[in-house]
Amino acid sequence: MNAIAQTASIDTARSRTLALAAAGFLGLFIIGVAGFANIHAVHNAGHDYRHSMAFPCH
Repeated sequence: MNAIAQTASIDTARSRTLALAAAGFLGLFIIGVAGFANIHAVHNAGHDYRHSMAFPCH
């Protein structure tokens, strides 16, 4: 494998890992904000979405 191909595969793996980590943190943030928000509209929107996806929430 030459240096260009090796660099490309490292960059691809790094960007894939970064994308997965960002998606995970974003998901946890959204669930945390919607689940613990004092604004009832935000909480209810998250609650209704969880029920629509058949995800038990309580």
